Amino acid sequence: MPGFHIENFGCRAARADGEAIASHLRAFAERQPFESDMVVVNTCSVTSEADRTARAFIRRIHRRNPAARIVVTGCYAQRAPEELAAMPGVAAVVGNSHKALTPEIVLNLAQGKGEPSTIPPSLVPVSSLLSGSAAQAVPIWADDRFAHSFLEEAPPAPGVQTRPNLKIQEGCSNRCTFCVIPTTRGPSRSLPYAAVLRQVEEFVASGGNELVLSGINLGRWGRDFSSGLGRESLAGLIRAILTRTSLPRLRLSSIEPMDWDEELICLLSEFGGQRIARHAHLPLQSGSDAVLRRMHRRYRPWHYADKVSALLRAAGPDLTLGADVMVGFPGETDLEFEETLSFVRALPFGYLHLFPFSPRPGTPGWALHSASPVTAATIEERMAALRALAAEKTHAHRSRFIGRELAAITLHSPDSLASCGLTAALSENFLPINLGGRFPSNQLLQVHITALGLDGQFTALPDR
Repeated sequence: MPGFHIENFGCRAARADGEAIASHLRAFAERQPFESDMVVVNTCSVTSEADRTARAFIRRIHRRNPAARIVVTGCYAQRAPEELAAMPGVAAVVGNSHKALTPEIVLNLAQGKGEPSTIPPSLVPVSSLLSGSAAQAVPIWADDRFAHSFLEEAPPAPGVQTRPNLKIQEGCSNRCTFCVIPTTRGPSRSLPYAAVLRQVEEFVASGGNELVLSGINLGRWGRDFSSGLGRESLAGLIRAILTRTSLPRLRLSSIEPMDWDEELICLLSEFGGQRIARHAHLPLQSGSDAVLRRMHRRYRPWHYADKVSALLRAAGPDLTLGADVMVGFPGETDLEFEETLSFVRALPFGYLHLFPFSPRPGTPGWALHSASPVTAATIEERMAALRALAAEKTHAHRSRFIGRELAAITLHSPDSLASCGLTAALSENFLPINLGGRFPSNQLLQVHITALGLDGQFTALPDR
């Protein structure tokens, strides 16, 4: 039986895409990348480093498994398809505009159905590129219409992923100056209300306990609908999930600060710590008003701080708050960076995701970087300062839970942990735990936190 492998790069939404593609390739056996006949590389392109990582993986696969046919999809495939099609070993490039067709394209290639007469009209490539010493034509599916972009997942079930992602929103209609996502994923689009509820119900029926709602711009779910039935907001959808299904725990992935409206915050007050995880990730990017304006972000530092205060009032101090912070945006001065440090220091963050600015071709940030770059040495110095502050914030937040009892879900444990008689787990409020004893994944337990290790992991015992 032919074998396939999917390698995912990037965000939760991208991983959900990869899981959906895998669910449609059941005719094949899933194997390791160096043993597979077909390798799907699901790329990210949010930074230049993400591009380099994808290219390095493609080169490594081709070097170690030259017979493999490599199909490249994702954001990089949308942004620069010809660049990827020119790489040795690449058999096809499928941009996000055609991602829903990826499984059928892979099947066609694997089964040798490459002649135009055998390909349905929807699967005819948009273009092709002559590549390699044999001058083979590498087909490319990518355009700016995004007509075949929303890849509805097979119903999520607890399996390889104990806490699977259900991607309910695709694309982004914001125009942040640094971001290439509106180009690589198109405008905001939502999975229909009925489809979301059906998938949640099937997840519960399969024995799932925690489901993560994800999207590229999750808070905009439903804004592209006009049913007039009160189902057009994320808060309305979540209330329906909690009232119409018996899902034990729902976790929300990243939501933009200004999309935390009063109704959504009220749900956290009503269900937080019970059926909604007390965990909120609000992208910050900068704590400087001037930098946020240059970024074309839709909030100011005081707006952000007000949202954090409202979330803490709703969920209580056990809320774990996370944020993304970008360092070295073009023109960022020492004073503006100090404003970010002061702002981060003042808020009770449980963790931070830190990123150096990466100029993306085709964005306004590309031109801003050309005019006012921040030096690499300055960026590294600032990253080091923020890493130290982030570690301090994380330690302060987690230390509060030593000796406490927390609700948790067991995860798939790596062999290195299981061999020590431990089980990986995650608390309801997003804290990593090494649990004493061997437990199957997908179990909801009460645990007693005994210590916090130097690696930031808790040790805990099951509450008997």
